[in-house]
Amino acid sequence: MADQNLIKNIQTDVAAQRDDIIKFMREIVAIPSMEGQLKDVGERIAAEMKKLGFDEVRFDKMGNIMGRMGSGSTVMVYDSHIDTVGIGDPEAWDWDPFVGKVEDGVLYARGACDEKGSTPGMVYGIALAKKYGLLDDMTIWYFGNMEEWCDGIAPNTFVEVDPGIRPDYVVIGEPTKMNVYRGHKGRLEMKVTAKGRSAHAASNHLGDNAIYKMLPVIEGISKLEPQLGDHEFLGHGKITVSDMEVKTPSINAVPDECTIYIDRRMTFGETKEGVMAQVRALIPEEYKNDIVLEELFYEEPSYTGFVFPVDKYFPAWAYDEDHPLVVAGKSTREAIGFEPKPAGKWNFSTNGIYWAGKANIAAIGFGPGDEETAHTVLDSVKLDDVVKATEFYALLPAFLK
Repeated sequence: MADQNLIKNIQTDVAAQRDDIIKFMREIVAIPSMEGQLKDVGERIAAEMKKLGFDEVRFDKMGNIMGRMGSGSTVMVYDSHIDTVGIGDPEAWDWDPFVGKVEDGVLYARGACDEKGSTPGMVYGIALAKKYGLLDDMTIWYFGNMEEWCDGIAPNTFVEVDPGIRPDYVVIGEPTKMNVYRGHKGRLEMKVTAKGRSAHAASNHLGDNAIYKMLPVIEGISKLEPQLGDHEFLGHGKITVSDMEVKTPSINAVPDECTIYIDRRMTFGETKEGVMAQVRALIPEEYKNDIVLEELFYEEPSYTGFVFPVDKYFPAWAYDEDHPLVVAGKSTREAIGFEPKPAGKWNFSTNGIYWAGKANIAAIGFGPGDEETAHTVLDSVKLDDVVKATEFYALLPAFLK
């Protein structure tokens, strides 16, 4: 537990570092890190950790940036993905997405919400935790990683490859509107491929149109959602066709292959096998030999050339309101001045699918920002919250003792 003097001292230090924290935030959003290209922004974060006296700072084999404070037996990871989605149409932005703008105390920039906004607080918070003796029996890692292209692949390598450490606790910095989150739905990514036979469009009766074979499957998916699972906390399952590809010799020919990609959000009580069976059942009997359903895999090399193949199945996860880590998170939040509030959940997916969903490592979420602005031209975060989050990350170890 934390006494009032400790809380006040941390808050005083955070206030004194406000300008540095905001400057750091502005500088990391100014560095593009799209498509998993973390090197430049990782080097900027590494410089800040070295300035603050971290015990160890380095890149891992995948190219994620890591910083360690303390060497105690209890290990905690502060997880913040520092890659972003692209900017889309540049003309859709009314300001430079990397320079950004500040208006009414809100920073608008690519990655401000999702998820560079948690990094300054984590880095400065860990340093303050060390300053006030909260890491005497604990080790904390800052883990700035790749997440946008494959949830969970970076923590998977953290545990199984480099540094090969299984932490006791994880705090995920995805946006939570400064509340504590305790779970979210899972996800399975699939593709369905229909095979046909090509022919000239002028003689289409000689062909077998792969698109037409796929249409009943697409229609079935569009009507499937009411039949999906439901959970009182995580909510209802979701399914959508998220992409489509067609192979054809030309636009004057009958397509001989059609592939759709499916994003299936899974709630508790749903299994990978059951989810795939639901989609397979939508394939008309006469097309069973021509249409194949497959689970997707991720095996793209990172910018360092590191390859770590994983299936794109991401389990749902949630901890009870009275789980010790959830309780510690809520107590920390209240100690720094927030009113009591039940823990919430994300609508989107995070690295928690590996930490908690696959590895069963206790995890919670806490971060500035509102996920509704993620991946939009209004990607944004309140700068007061970026600074305030530092108090949470600094103080949390005291409530885990």
